[in-house]
Amino acid sequence: MDKKLLDILVCPVTKGPLIYDKANAELISLSAHLAYPIRDNIPVMLEDEARRLSDEEYQAWRKKHPGEGGAATP
Repeated sequence: MDKKLLDILVCPVTKGPLIYDKANAELISLSAHLAYPIRDNIPVMLEDEARRLSDEEYQAWRKKHPGEGGAATP
């Protein structure tokens, strides 16, 4: 994922920051509790295409990135 692209992308639902999950080819939005897929190196930034983070996933990401906007619950 291109660092410059990642710097300008935000969650389309909350306008919050995104976390790049290289292992799963996803962009994580803690504020929306969503994971947006990356297909063929292109982020699919559609709410309908995103998957909901489980509570366990959300908590694990919050521990790794405590400063990312995850205080709001969708």
